Amino acid sequence: MGGMVGIAAGLTAAWALLVLVLFLLQRQILFVPDTARPVPGLGPPPAMTRVQAITADGLTLEGWWHPPPDGGLTILYFHGNAGHVGTREVKAQRLIARGYGILLAGYRGYGGNPGRPSEVGLISDGRGWLAAIETLGVGHRSMILYGESLGSGVVAALAQDHPVAGVVLEAPYTSIADVAAARYWYVPVRQLLLDRFDTQARVPDVQAPVLIVHGTEDTVIPVEHGARVYAAAVEPKRFVRLEGGGHSNLFDHGALEALDAFVNDLVRPAP
Repeated sequence: MGGMVGIAAGLTAAWALLVLVLFLLQRQILFVPDTARPVPGLGPPPAMTRVQAITADGLTLEGWWHPPPDGGLTILYFHGNAGHVGTREVKAQRLIARGYGILLAGYRGYGGNPGRPSEVGLISDGRGWLAAIETLGVGHRSMILYGESLGSGVVAALAQDHPVAGVVLEAPYTSIADVAAARYWYVPVRQLLLDRFDTQARVPDVQAPVLIVHGTEDTVIPVEHGARVYAAAVEPKRFVRLEGGGHSNLFDHGALEALDAFVNDLVRPAP
């Protein structure tokens, strides 16, 4: 009996140590930045230019900008977890080719920017970019907030209290807590998580038209997350399941066409 008690105590201690390590390293696990400063213009033309935003806590962040054509909409794009703005240049060029202006918003700790990422920090970064884009002559009513994966949580927070022309969530999650709890089921994630990014709780406050695009073969954030975020959003809204799409290839599975239809039908409906 004493041996069994000792084994149980040892397993409990090992589990407690694992929980402690995961708690201490959770931000290194959640955020996967490429810290190198990227160079615009390595993708197809037209080249983008560097612009800056100042956050409330005094950080100067760098992003990439291409203006809209006269009367065109501008997309303020918040990218996903891995990489930096440079790894979204090809996506940006495809949006530019369809007639959109675009600002690729850089995060703290990513792409040579100062600071360390956190939920509070990234949302503060987003607010800095909302102010910066106005200085570029883009009013909020001619802007679409676009959040890719991790960025969908940033956009949901920003859109709660900023009137914009539309909101696009690409491969969104209900919350980081839900994602982490499914992945680390053996750990009390919901009690220990520092950065929750509760998109499902925030999206009912969004008053702009909402488009959600999600790949049916997404193994990182399953399509059911997108369906639940859609159910929580208020009208007008649209949910497009992209057949065969994974987590990071949705532009090759109809996301651009879904965006154009969303803009034509809900953002700029015919008179």
